[in-house]
Amino acid sequence: MKALTPLLALMGALGHNVLAALAMMGRVTIFAAQTVTFLFRPPFYWREFGHAVMQIGWLSLPVVGMTALFTGGALALQIYAGGSRFNAETVVPSIVAIGITRELGPVLGGLMVAARVASSVAAEIGTMKVTEQIDALVTLSTHPMKYLTLPRVLAGTLSVPVLVGVGDAIGIFGGYIVGITRLEFNAAAYIHNTVDFLETWDVVSGLIKGAAFGFIVTLMGCYYGMHSGRGAQGVGRATKAAVVAASVLILAANYVLTEVFFSA
Repeated sequence: MKALTPLLALMGALGHNVLAALAMMGRVTIFAAQTVTFLFRPPFYWREFGHAVMQIGWLSLPVVGMTALFTGGALALQIYAGGSRFNAETVVPSIVAIGITRELGPVLGGLMVAARVASSVAAEIGTMKVTEQIDALVTLSTHPMKYLTLPRVLAGTLSVPVLVGVGDAIGIFGGYIVGITRLEFNAAAYIHNTVDFLETWDVVSGLIKGAAFGFIVTLMGCYYGMHSGRGAQGVGRATKAAVVAASVLILAANYVLTEVFFSA
């Protein structure tokens, strides 16, 4: 029996962690459902929504654009280096366009927004909780989730697809610049190959992913901000947890959506 004690302890710890993870998933699901239901209940705080659009969308454009530009250039170099082994260098324009629009554009854009926005939202709402500003909203008969969560989640869901679309264009342009300057492609031929092989669904699927990722990022930021602990350490832990959860969920959701959109 003593020999089984460590094994039982390990299984007990594993079971505890699994139950904790399931409980967390349940709480997040209920939080998301409540957020969506508030969309159909007046009033709607347009000022908070506009501020969230500026913070999440407009101010995230530089980092998303720079990430997409360098990613497109690096992708062109990598595809050319790999294609040259099989005398298939001409596939560079088409693969860059498809890779950016289907995968790299929405995923990297979502991760950049997660790093910037999830942490900011969690820290802002967590600080409001610590300083009892959320309690003040309740005393003023204003539901905290309707005032703080809904505008941010809606802004993220609508803004990130726009960021992904702009990032797609910049990423393809980065591949084009590298292609004609470093890899000596003909500019007209590069553009022709990009347009011929890129389909509408490639772009639309990336924008749908962007909407899902924007929802995930802002939801995680709001959830962990609302449930942050007291004090500076509690806010710090909530901020870190929001970024980690948003990043992992983006990668998981990307696989699920890719399976749905492009499975044979």
